[in-house]
Amino acid sequence: MESISSPAGDVLPEDEPAGGPTFLDRLFDHGLLVRTGVDGLYGRSGGFESVVDALDRMITRLGAAEGAEVLRFPPAMSRSAFERSGYLKGFPNLAGTVHSFCGDARGHAEILACLEAGTDWTGQQEATDVVLTPAACYPVYPVAAARGALPAAGRLFDLQSYCFRREPSLEPTRMQLFRMREYVRMGSPEQVLAFRESWLERGTAMMRDLGLPLAIDAANDPFFGRAGRMLANNQRAQGLKFELNVPVNSVDKPTACLSFNYHQDHFGSTWDLHQADGTVAHTACVGFGLERITLALLRHHGLDLAAWPEAVRAELWG
Repeated sequence: MESISSPAGDVLPEDEPAGGPTFLDRLFDHGLLVRTGVDGLYGRSGGFESVVDALDRMITRLGAAEGAEVLRFPPAMSRSAFERSGYLKGFPNLAGTVHSFCGDARGHAEILACLEAGTDWTGQQEATDVVLTPAACYPVYPVAAARGALPAAGRLFDLQSYCFRREPSLEPTRMQLFRMREYVRMGSPEQVLAFRESWLERGTAMMRDLGLPLAIDAANDPFFGRAGRMLANNQRAQGLKFELNVPVNSVDKPTACLSFNYHQDHFGSTWDLHQADGTVAHTACVGFGLERITLALLRHHGLDLAAWPEAVRAELWG
């Protein structure tokens, strides 16, 4: 696929002067985001959430005609399913595990002593049987596989979840906990590729209707290490991943707000997920970064929601 673009111009609105407040500073100053003391972990205001909610409804409308099965999982998943998924092979640096104290009264006393002394108290923490969800689609594959072979038409799921990736940053678009809305298609290669192509068109139209400059480009996941670089190159060469990018932090390094992914038979093979004819199922997904799209709107239309262009407000709130 060739890159599809809508010119972003040479500068962003309210371009940040050297030494002046950053976009993140202004989001804090306007009360749209709330500091927690950890980079990439923020509270959200009612105004910010009103945009997220409107985007969520807009995405629902765009996919309503296809009759996707709606599932909502918590922001944690089975540790055993996570291990089987293969996530740790590609992204060990981004994973988040959940640990808890599993000791006795003596161990508790040691924890309290460490807290009192200001030393590390985590030595007696042990991994639990849950991990933080890295992407909204990860919990659905074992659920689908447990149902048996796919029907001839395949399956389509509508998902949304908070997700975690450990990459603390002062870029507001790179949060450690964020919400991802996804549609996931399972079926034959032809079915899932047609699904992805359809959402490439719909996602582009949605973002243009919201008045955002954009470009769709071939992309790769941030695989870890030397072997990861080979995986990334292969992913790009095969056209398995496209991202819809919008300049938010800078024009030179735009932010991926939507992603369109063809997994081939990776998850089908991992989870023994089969088509009706017994062949391994292929999967694809479209993902919407709800906070990232919200931040793109705030960056390009301003921090006062009431002053946004009427056409954009009509798309979001009717």
